[in-house]
Order: sequence, then structure tokens, then C-alpha cells
Amino acid sequence: MDDEIKENLIAAGCDDDFINEFVSCINDRKKCSRLLAGHRRELLDRVHEEERRISSLDYLIYNMEKQRSKT
Repeated sequence: MDDEIKENLIAAGCDDDFINEFVSCINDRKKCSRLLAGHRRELLDRVHEEERRISSLDYLIYNMEKQRSKT
């Protein structure tokens, strides 16, 4: 496998198991695409979860500031 591909997978947060699985299917473009799409989906799910947490904090901050301005 090309070092650039491995470095890209590492930068994308892929662990050794994922990289090894990717290497094993390097000649099967469909399988590699499914693996990458699955990893992308997992990353995006994490982003959405963190966005929900940020929204919860923003709402709490908003309410606290609103309460403070009433006093």
C-alpha cells in the first residue's frame, strides 16, 4: 500500500484494524469504498452528537444569561 494512503487513513482517524482490513481489500474497489463510507458515516455521527452537546450548552448559557438579566 502506498504510504500516502496509509497516512491519509491515519489522519482520518482509522485504527490499525481498519487499515489492515483496507489493505486486505485494496484490489476490491467496492469493498474499499464501503469501508471508507462506513468510517465516514461513523465520523459524521460523532460530529452530530457533539453538535447536539454544544447546542445543549448554548441553551443552558442562554437561559443563565436570560435569568441574570432579569435580576
